[in-house]
Amino acid sequence: MFRTALRNVLAHKARLLMTVLAVVLGVAFVSGTLVFTDTLGNAFRNQSAKSYDDVAVAVTTYADQRDDKTAGINAAALKKLQGLDGVDTATGRVSGFAGVADPDGKLIGNGWSNTGGNYSPGKNGKDPAYTFTDGKGPDAADRIALDKETAKKGEYHVGDKVRVATNGPVKEYTLSGVFTTEDGAVNAGGSLVLFDTPVAQKLYLRAGEFRDATISAAAGVSEEKLLNDVKPLLPEGADAKTGTALADEQAKQIENGLTSLNTMLLVFAAIALFVGVFLIANTFTMLVAQRTKELALMRAVGASRRQVKRSVLLEAAVVGVIASVVGFLLGLGLATGLRSAMSLIGGKIPAGPLIVSPTAVAAAFGVGVLITVLAAWLPARRAAKIPPVAAMSSVHAVATVKSLVLRNSIGAVLALLGGAGIVAGAATGSSGRTLIGIGAFLALIGVIVLIPLLSRPVIALVRPSLKRLFGVSGKLAAQNAVRNPRRTGATASALAIGLTLVTGISVLGVTLGQAIDRATTDNIKADYMVTMASGDPLDESALAALEKAPGVTAVSPQQAAYLEVKGDYQSASGVTPGDVQKVFAVNTVSGSLDSLGKGEIAVGDKTAKSNGWKTGDTLPVTFEDDKKGTLKIGAVYEQNEFLAPVLMPKNIVDAHQSRPEIREIWLKTDGGASKANEQALIDALGDNPAMSVMDQQDIRETFGGFINQALNIMYGLLAMALVIAVLGVVNTLAMSVFERQQEIGMLRAIGLDRRRVKRMIRLEAVVISLFGAVVGVALGMFLGWAIGETLKSDIPGYALVIPWDRIGLFLVLAGLVGVLAALWPARSAAKLNMLTAIKTE
Repeated sequence: MFRTALRNVLAHKARLLMTVLAVVLGVAFVSGTLVFTDTLGNAFRNQSAKSYDDVAVAVTTYADQRDDKTAGINAAALKKLQGLDGVDTATGRVSGFAGVADPDGKLIGNGWSNTGGNYSPGKNGKDPAYTFTDGKGPDAADRIALDKETAKKGEYHVGDKVRVATNGPVKEYTLSGVFTTEDGAVNAGGSLVLFDTPVAQKLYLRAGEFRDATISAAAGVSEEKLLNDVKPLLPEGADAKTGTALADEQAKQIENGLTSLNTMLLVFAAIALFVGVFLIANTFTMLVAQRTKELALMRAVGASRRQVKRSVLLEAAVVGVIASVVGFLLGLGLATGLRSAMSLIGGKIPAGPLIVSPTAVAAAFGVGVLITVLAAWLPARRAAKIPPVAAMSSVHAVATVKSLVLRNSIGAVLALLGGAGIVAGAATGSSGRTLIGIGAFLALIGVIVLIPLLSRPVIALVRPSLKRLFGVSGKLAAQNAVRNPRRTGATASALAIGLTLVTGISVLGVTLGQAIDRATTDNIKADYMVTMASGDPLDESALAALEKAPGVTAVSPQQAAYLEVKGDYQSASGVTPGDVQKVFAVNTVSGSLDSLGKGEIAVGDKTAKSNGWKTGDTLPVTFEDDKKGTLKIGAVYEQNEFLAPVLMPKNIVDAHQSRPEIREIWLKTDGGASKANEQALIDALGDNPAMSVMDQQDIRETFGGFINQALNIMYGLLAMALVIAVLGVVNTLAMSVFERQQEIGMLRAIGLDRRRVKRMIRLEAVVISLFGAVVGVALGMFLGWAIGETLKSDIPGYALVIPWDRIGLFLVLAGLVGVLAALWPARSAAKLNMLTAIKTE
């Protein structure tokens, strides 16, 4: 039977090509994902371990520039650490944000990973954490050093003037040296600026203090011994760990960080393979149907049902192995390509070999072979049931009424259960997403089972139009599309799955995007918002500069604060009375925001309701500096996502904060947003590359842009599933043409010319593609609505939006898919020799 299976594979190479391609794509995605994440994880783990090569013990404090209560490591404490037996060196470290401007004044790097630190040379005059390729470390207050990549991007050389922004005004420094480093921030696409130690301490903590310290051990001294000796000397609240422990922790964090990427990519690989199942099952079903006589003869000469079944499954296994080998090799190329792509978009990946783990190999071959064999199991089972008497007849075995009734009954039950689960989940709210997920799976399976039943009435609706528009070709195309409902259903199912996901994601994405857009438009009056690119608080000097900027008519910060009221902490914002209502559309429920000018506060309506507060109430509060006082509620307003639940006059917040924490500054300008007004704000901020000046469109993109990015990524990943669906249409048509050679020959003989034969095949493909697309679009909209219902309570102003333009585009593309998929089969059908075709059995 193995020889028979191998012979059949070799005999049907062309017919099995599409099946092989479908499995190849799925396996390539699985193996490529596993190899890529293994390679990435190994590279970062090695880099992490390397960065701790010279660290025996690392000391960490939680000292903060805005908090005088938490002590760092002062000079005396560092000296004690340096004097311990077994310590080779003890180096103090302090760090924070530092953004480097390129020659055009733009920020180099991505903001959150732009860092600055101190250069701390040892007895040999070198800092072991950095290797200089040019120049030397900074040795004066007006000097800095840059990492090699940042210097290259900014085209800076030793001796050049470099503008650097921290949390205060931009300053100009002289570049003293360029270095290489294993620092994670630099490898994430950021930058690293090294300052002279006293400068870095003043910038990021306090004069004479370090936040952390790294200790290297003398020869022969163990990390554990040194750790035990260091612990008694630590400041209160400080922590110490061995370099090995820290490297292990970072490796674990890297692994956890890659898990989500790994899971996401594998989910899309699973979708592609699921779609591929229909193509594989379709192929083997058609092959079995075409070999009815052959299989029946095998039964007649003594082959058992088990042997016939085993023959078909062995054939599938051979196909699976071939596809897995090709897919795995393609996956290695995909992993290499992903690595190169990440480097191109600015993510620097440490050098390292391509890691091909036994898990990746086993998963690739296991998935490829298992999926192919499982998909071929049902056709193999049908093949085993072919009676020997069928060898006497040229009629293929057809499904019994009983089997069709059973199939449709099961499909109806699954679809109803799934639909009920989806509706119940939507009605439950945010806690119903799991129920929707289960319901969606059942509904999708149910619809797939029912698709052959649905194909006849749905395609019957378009048959008159096809006949009227395309004549005989249209009539024959509609008849051919429903001649074998199972085959049509399996082909349409692949497209339906892909378009269900694409439509559902589109409905959700567009709806969320418009909700965010409306929230921005409805709640913001400001022309501009100013923030730090790093996400850190703005310096008070930025607010003072903007208040004096020409053309500014209103300015209010959102200065982060909190209050303790009867044991509960309340998030608050310090704002400018009189201006806050000019930059935000604040709808008052009771009272007036003018009361902020009298030293009173305003409370969001949801917060007021949950605490039983109302306008006129006086609240006993504890401020951030632990001082107690009372505040009167002067207004209750409609809460929104742009404002804190409690608004306070800025002067009250300032009185209880040693250093203001200004997250955003909102501005209204004379004449609205314009190039001139924007430039005036940039100039007022000293052309600071670390500060972002955003107009309303930029704000909308900041809050909603990630949705469009996510949509584009999803479309890209789902494209593979749709490619497999297209292969399915090609495969079905090719098999159909092969089966109908005699019929096509007869049609040619009675006057159907080649042009109309091609049109018939193309229209059949378009009908099947559009049928699958319509089913997928309908199910996708239903799922998009249901998931949206669970998000309603979390997104103010949420209202379902059906993106009819995109859905129309999907349907047009589905029709185009049908036309393209039919090119080869239609050409093959038109080229058939009519006399040869008529003689074909």
